[in-house]
Amino acid sequence: MENQSNLMHIDPVNILKDHDLKHTKQRVRVLEEIALDTVAISQPELEKKLGKEIDRVTLYRILNTYEDKGILHRIMDMNGTANYAICSSSCTEHHHHDEHVHFNCSNCQKIYCLDVKIPSIKMPPGFTASSINTTAYGICEKCSAGMKAD
Repeated sequence: MENQSNLMHIDPVNILKDHDLKHTKQRVRVLEEIALDTVAISQPELEKKLGKEIDRVTLYRILNTYEDKGILHRIMDMNGTANYAICSSSCTEHHHHDEHVHFNCSNCQKIYCLDVKIPSIKMPPGFTASSINTTAYGICEKCSAGMKAD
């Protein structure tokens, strides 16, 4: 999976400094929580995990800022809910380079960023793609292992 080792060892304060953002307690907590797992996380899940530490509006603003700055990228799940994962180091402000496959497990509903590159796509004249997203749907490795044990 893409950046799996980096996700577990991020330094939120340095990430914020590198993106010219003040390192507030709430901003650091959001990055720490997102980095705890190797799957993307939705805003409602973050709200539950953070409890009363951060209110919904502040969390929404932090996620939007992180997306704008190239810290997080957004992946829509099967239900249309936005999920967030840490960007690759090549992402910059307003320009994401996360052209990899996202895998949405239809059993556990988790979204994985896979280290599978999307082939380059030649756009017709006059069209400029700002990002390309491919989502595969199916059963993830953990769920498949659980099904074999039954």
